[in-house]
Amino acid sequence: MQLWTLTRRQRNVLLAAAAVSSACGLAIELLLGTLASYLVGNQALSFGVAVGGFLAAMGLGSYLSQFVAVEDTPGKPLKTQLLERFVQVELAIAPASAFLPLLLFVLFVVNRSLWLGLILVTVILGILAGLEVPLLTRMMESDRGVKDALAGVLALDYAGALVGSLAFPVLLLPIFGLFPTAAILGSFPALMVFLIGRSFPEMKRWGLVGLATCAALWAIAPLTVPLGDRLESRLYDAPVVARVQTQYQRIVLTRWNRDVRLYLDGELQFSTVDEYRYHEALVHPAMSASGTPRRVLVMGAGDGLALREVLKWDAVEKVVLLELDPKVVKLASQHPFLARSNENSFSDPRVEVRYGDAFSVAPSLSETFDVIVADFPDPDREAIAKLYSHGFYLRLRSRLTPNGVLVTQASSPFFATKAFACIAATLNAAGFSSHPYTIDVPSFGPWGFVLATQTEFDPATLRLPIATRFLTPDILPGLFHLPADISLDNVEINRLVHPKIVQYQTEGRWQMY
Repeated sequence: MQLWTLTRRQRNVLLAAAAVSSACGLAIELLLGTLASYLVGNQALSFGVAVGGFLAAMGLGSYLSQFVAVEDTPGKPLKTQLLERFVQVELAIAPASAFLPLLLFVLFVVNRSLWLGLILVTVILGILAGLEVPLLTRMMESDRGVKDALAGVLALDYAGALVGSLAFPVLLLPIFGLFPTAAILGSFPALMVFLIGRSFPEMKRWGLVGLATCAALWAIAPLTVPLGDRLESRLYDAPVVARVQTQYQRIVLTRWNRDVRLYLDGELQFSTVDEYRYHEALVHPAMSASGTPRRVLVMGAGDGLALREVLKWDAVEKVVLLELDPKVVKLASQHPFLARSNENSFSDPRVEVRYGDAFSVAPSLSETFDVIVADFPDPDREAIAKLYSHGFYLRLRSRLTPNGVLVTQASSPFFATKAFACIAATLNAAGFSSHPYTIDVPSFGPWGFVLATQTEFDPATLRLPIATRFLTPDILPGLFHLPADISLDNVEINRLVHPKIVQYQTEGRWQMY
């Protein structure tokens, strides 16, 4: 092989290409996992297939790279062949990164196999990404030797992976959304081809192709928004009236006549037709059990509906609402449909909104509370399961007054019986006395809650001195009489190191629903 002396500029461009390829590859992995988890809801499996499949395909691409440009040919030295193949790989990755995620969305909308599509997409993109580093290393080794080439390329490769892993959730996803982000990520490899064309005279033509591809993808990026919105709208039975992409989740609001529904990552959170049943049952038994609730902590519930119920109690002096996603609160306080539903609860002077992860923020609060209301999503993944864990409940006890009461939503006692029982058992293990109860919410079916006290509790003593639409003083005690087909036995405690509740939540009778 002929020796190849690179100028400083050429060397820097190739190293930059290593960083960019790694950053974009990592970001695409996260994008595919995010898209799949949004569509099917199984976050762990979605990211497992996306990331694991991508890495395995990269290994295959690295293996195949040995068969690319193996020797000098007349009129085209090996180093030129390697550079040309690298440029061609980048130009293949650019449109593939931009359009294959959109194709996955189309497959889901038309009810074709998303998982098969996800595997094929990860294989295609992974093989192409796996070719990049070996080709770059072979180019660099003729200039600096194998050791220095590997050190330089791999160092920039890992640094790029860090940038991609942070830029996707913090900047790209919340600012641009999924499909524009895919187009933007695809444009960067094409941009590197343009820079390579500027630095290597023999690649000038390819550089122009890279520039044209980059420009085309930037022009296409905004057009993916209405296209993606039209596809997304087909997933819902009612017209979409608002959609917001945040760094945490996808928020969609639909409306049909008087029925307004909120979805987070495609999962229904409430329907205004019957949400009052859920929120009255969540809030008022705990408020009544506490006696005179003056200070209340509400965790989750950024839609303001639980807050609305808490504020009905005249004794309440302060409510701290702790929400992870500021954009949920912004939508709930500013969108007329939601503000009307929560009765403008965020404008009440007794309300203080704080933002952060309840797992770390709630136990570190300086105040103590008479009532703590936990209205978290169902524990179907590890990131949520920690909010139902033994350790979290132990830490919350210090934030309760001696007679304080904790209440949490507890999934469906029929469709996820063991998850419901696990929450009760975990609260017992944390030193509480747990009191599970159920109601029927037409939008959800049978739904469960667990009230946890530190003192004796008798449901017959519950009072309801406020106006409600569903609960009555006579109904309250009966909520705690569980049906015979709901068993609270034979479950393990949900712990941080062993989130058993995820298995219980996902293995229930949901396939019957």
